[in-house]
Order: sequence, then C-alpha cells, then structure tokens
Amino acid sequence: DYARQIVANAQALAEGLGRNGFRLVSGGTDNHLMLVDLRTFDEELTGKAAQHALDQAGITLNKNTVPDDPRSPFVTSGLRIGTPAVTTQGMKEPEMAVVAELITRVLRAPEDQSVLDAVRGEVVELCAPFAPYT
Repeated sequence: DYARQIVANAQALAEGLGRNGFRLVSGGTDNHLMLVDLRTFDEELTGKAAQHALDQAGITLNKNTVPDDPRSPFVTSGLRIGTPAVTTQGMKEPEMAVVAELITRVLRAPEDQSVLDAVRGEVVELCAPFAPYT
C-alpha cells in the first residue's frame, strides 16, 4: 500500500507540474521520482538556481542534468523530485496538487523574497498535520 501511494503521489505531482508548463523528461512517471526539464518553463532558469530558491521556500529537491543538457552538472537544466518523504509523512494526491502549485509559484519568481517567504509559510501550514515521525 505504501509503495502504491508513493507512485500515486509521484504521478499526481507530475500531472500538476505538467499542467503548470513543466516538461517531464519521460512524459510522466511510473515510479517514485520524476525528472523535470526547466528549459521549456524558463530557458534562463537553471537547476541550481531553482534548487536554491525552492530550498529558501522550504521545498527540498535536487538539481539534475537532463538529456542533452547544455549546462554543466554543477549548474544543470533540470530538477529531480521524489515523493517517498512526503508519502511517509502521510500526504496523498490532494497535497501533491498543492506542492505542484507551490513549486510553480516559486519558480515563476525565484528571486522574489516576498514570494519565497509566503510559500515557506504555506509549506509550514501544509506540513503541520503531517508529523514526520508519528
């Protein structure tokens, strides 16, 4: 049941990101993670900058190279996002839709501290009912 929920959450998050203009390298996901190519969302946005902005907003993920990436592995054009941690906390598909929206808001304004602060507050509210080690 846990493994099925991890995949369901990944698929829901992938669909939410797709609706917001992100391109998933494989067109979706059949497992616990997804690789997002940022170039179609914002040609100038790097994986490194996206990871940093999302970290400041309380969302943890990793920069990652994508196929035919013109950037170095230290900068990248993509993000790798997984769902095991949030699934372990008890989140399900409705929360993944919210996470997709929060990621989108941050990456539309990655240098706007007021957006990062607002999203960080919303992340705290989203996570509050989902204690990590209950």
